[in-house]
Amino acid sequence: MTQLRSLRGLTLVFIAAFMAATLGTGLISYNETSRTIARLVDSRLATTADAMAPVGTAYETGELLRRMKALDDDRDTGDLGIVLTDAAGHRLGGNVALLRRLPLGFSVLRRHDRIKGLSQGRAYVRGVGDGRLLTVIGETEPVDNYAAARIRIYVTGFGTIVFVVLIGMLLFARVVSARITAIRETAGAIIAGDMGHRVPVQGDRGVFDAQAATFNLMLDRIADLMRGMSNISSDIAHDLRTPLARLRIQLQTLARQAETSAMHEGIARAVAQNDELLAMFAAVLRIAEVEAGDRRAGFGSLEIDTLAREVAVMMLPVAEDSGRTIVFTPSPLVTIRGDRQLLTQLLINLIENGLRHTPAGSRISIAVSRLDDVARLTVSDDGQGIAPEQRALALRRFGRLDASRRALTPDHKTVGHGLGLALVDAIVRLHDGSLHLEDAAPGLRVVVKLPTPSRQQPGPGIAPAG
Repeated sequence: MTQLRSLRGLTLVFIAAFMAATLGTGLISYNETSRTIARLVDSRLATTADAMAPVGTAYETGELLRRMKALDDDRDTGDLGIVLTDAAGHRLGGNVALLRRLPLGFSVLRRHDRIKGLSQGRAYVRGVGDGRLLTVIGETEPVDNYAAARIRIYVTGFGTIVFVVLIGMLLFARVVSARITAIRETAGAIIAGDMGHRVPVQGDRGVFDAQAATFNLMLDRIADLMRGMSNISSDIAHDLRTPLARLRIQLQTLARQAETSAMHEGIARAVAQNDELLAMFAAVLRIAEVEAGDRRAGFGSLEIDTLAREVAVMMLPVAEDSGRTIVFTPSPLVTIRGDRQLLTQLLINLIENGLRHTPAGSRISIAVSRLDDVARLTVSDDGQGIAPEQRALALRRFGRLDASRRALTPDHKTVGHGLGLALVDAIVRLHDGSLHLEDAAPGLRVVVKLPTPSRQQPGPGIAPAG
């Protein structure tokens, strides 16, 4: 039943039903024509036999032969075969010779009966007294091989109908497929971040054009709403960054003028919270910039494994200062197309996420591999991990998890604003990739899958960082 809901399935079912109906109609027409011809021939044979020897009369053999000769000379019956046999089956007269004894009533004659000039016909046999049998034979084919000719006529006629319908179905399927492809390509472009892409309108004012116009109006409305939402968050972030920067300067001034250590420590905490707000708004603006899709113009070819190794080396001192380690697994060169700066930000965010949410002594593992045309970047830790029911929340902006996954500073103040993985997800989607959170048993495994070029030259192995 699922296949019947697809265009291909419906088309195949229609073609199969049409072929079955056409074949059935042809067979019925052929058989009905054959039966009609047989009934007409049988009626003529019975009428001729009754004309020579009416039922209830008893003619002598000589009289029967005379009447047979008279009917044979008649133009209307000259194409009929007539034969009279005795009770032993011996031929008494007639214009044909039979190779076998035919049953009483109507029967079928074919070419193997070897009656001259007859390829297929009917025979009518009835008794005319004293054990004698009168046989009348008529053709059911007006010309030689008439059955084969009729078959060719049916095949040609119905075959032409089938051919025309199939061509029409193919053209219809091509038109529908092209329209559906246009909608699918538009949807794919929208998913990839091109909010300006629209379904082509042919201008023929048909139902497909009406559908395309409605679809485009829907996309226009969605784009307006998304621009409005993006502008709101961006405007808020822009408007608040300046007063927050002024506030930070004022707090630093007050810190220098603080008379007691308690006042100085309180102002320092306020500065730290102010910096967290500034970082949050910077992340919001960064996500808005990435989701706009403008960064695609700067895409170029890069080796994601080399980039991952460089970032791992860069972040290694930070990890060691916090009592954690970073391990990079070497791999062959894996080339992709992307924005180097954004992918560097992605790797830093994933590593910082692991450092922030794991206890001292934990290990952050980084690996790059390739399967077919997909590059696989994996960053995993051995911390508490994220429960499956909370992984979708972790990818949302400002997503807050339970206390077991929250990051703590040395003075037990909660840090992080729930935008690190949201930015990573935006960067992955900009590169037409996918982001997956998995269980590292123990810990969290973040898997980023990015498309690669169809052809790639093998490269040398990469040594582990550090």
